[in-house]
Amino acid sequence: MPIIVKLDVMLAERKVKSKDLASAVGITEANLSLLKSGKVKGVRFATLEAICDYLNCQPGDILRFENDK
Repeated sequence: MPIIVKLDVMLAERKVKSKDLASAVGITEANLSLLKSGKVKGVRFATLEAICDYLNCQPGDILRFENDK
């Protein structure tokens, strides 16, 4: 998949636990884990906004497009 999720990197840089982020954003730890692993087909803008707000980052800090062409 050409979209790479770097959420785990951002969590490490901010020294935030997945459990704390999931609670603050209002999603389950299981769903956050799926998002971190890139196994989701989509993410709501409201969820992305809440994650970025909590981590004080931009969407581009946690999502990256890599084209293998």
